[in-house]
Amino acid sequence: MKKIAFIFPGQGAQYVGMGKELYENFDSVKQLFNRANDILEQDITELCFNGPEEDLMKTENTQPAILLVSIAAMMALKEHGYSPHMVAGLSLGEYSALVAAQALSLEDAIPLVRKRGQFMQEAVPLGVGAMAAIIGLSTDKVEECCKMAADLGTVNPANYNCPGQIVISGHKEAVEKACSFAKEMGARRAVMLAVSAPFHSQLLEPAGAKLREELKKIKIKLPQIPVVNNVYARPEEDPVKIEENLVRQVSSPVRWEESVRYMINQGIHEFVEVGPGRVLNGFLRKISRDIKGYNVQDMDSLQKTLQELEDAI
Repeated sequence: MKKIAFIFPGQGAQYVGMGKELYENFDSVKQLFNRANDILEQDITELCFNGPEEDLMKTENTQPAILLVSIAAMMALKEHGYSPHMVAGLSLGEYSALVAAQALSLEDAIPLVRKRGQFMQEAVPLGVGAMAAIIGLSTDKVEECCKMAADLGTVNPANYNCPGQIVISGHKEAVEKACSFAKEMGARRAVMLAVSAPFHSQLLEPAGAKLREELKKIKIKLPQIPVVNNVYARPEEDPVKIEENLVRQVSSPVRWEESVRYMINQGIHEFVEVGPGRVLNGFLRKISRDIKGYNVQDMDSLQKTLQELEDAI
């Protein structure tokens, strides 16, 4: 039997209506959403299904909503007999992966990611930070552009997504300058992103410090399956080190391409994107042509993935 990885999306994958079909078709998912409402003391179900979009887009709402829908999609897969051999998640998605591996409980994870969202949002005043996607430039050159722009402030790679796509983050002026250098060096595009804070930049270290205090209040357990973390692109079993990695992750680059390559080297060739959107599938195609990507976010994608997995495995 071929090995499967479940990979979980991060912020930006959200949309109004996500999770609704799974809720209507699985009693376990309905119970999950009801539990989440109770945990948050908020109707997160209504927010996921009907918005309004501007409320769903608020970081402190987006993060628990995406985690919830991701776990719902995983439960639907498990009800059909599919469990992962390994898991990973992009940024916020790492928390979904830890829940999938039973290292974090839902009761701890949902309020934790809400606070994470708040801390990340509050770390830098609105308008001071920025992020940009650099398309069509090598890793070395993107890193060089960041160093060249550092006289204007903090700027560093935030997401190593896939070959030819790296996101940078930091002070707005420094990010803009790094984009100019990137274009001069031959980047196909350098696009400023519509984000509310400079995620995964060193500017978010204060958010990490606050997150550490919250993490002390909860229990992280030994993962039941390997969770490839964002900071080192390797699995970590020690709960103390997992906690430290989650603190560092807020202000460190997400090594997504390296994470996927690690899983490929461990014999994983089937990757199921579990949760809203298909962003991670786009990255998979650019990382390797020898792997297969699927996604589960609604009933259509679930049925399609189940059929394709049956044929593949």
